[in-house]
Amino acid sequence: MSVKRHEGHEREIPNAHLYHATLPIVFFLIWFLDSNIFRISIFLNDYVPFVIRLLLSIVVLAIALTFISLSHRALFKSHQPPNSLITNGILGYTRNPMYFGILLIYVAFIFLSISLICIGLFIIVFLVYNWMVKYEEKILENMFGEQFLEYKKKVGKWVPNPFK
Repeated sequence: MSVKRHEGHEREIPNAHLYHATLPIVFFLIWFLDSNIFRISIFLNDYVPFVIRLLLSIVVLAIALTFISLSHRALFKSHQPPNSLITNGILGYTRNPMYFGILLIYVAFIFLSISLICIGLFIIVFLVYNWMVKYEEKILENMFGEQFLEYKKKVGKWVPNPFK
């Protein structure tokens, strides 16, 4: 039995879909259990009013969805993966806007319910995404050579430079 792959799968870490599916399921399950049932590590909620946590969560979620949307538009204009290095638009500010947006969704849920367990889990999630990015950037370096190396020097891996 052969697995049907999408166009451009060779530019991703093998089995990327498993990481993208498993990490949020585990995170949100633990977040829900700690925030609503066991309440083991959410004592900081007593010091930060819910309204403030909710507003922070909404703002971060809106920023996350903006990054994801802009990166999706830049990278997937057609059903074929781009054959040239895209360095404009949102990709002119951060090399990984989609992953950055995904990570911000985790942060939004952490703000909603300040779960210390989930903060620790977020560190693990970040390390997994960082590992994925290193793998994928090596592929891009092999594909685009010096052009990608120059791009790496100018544009940060994660945090966008708003003054660019």
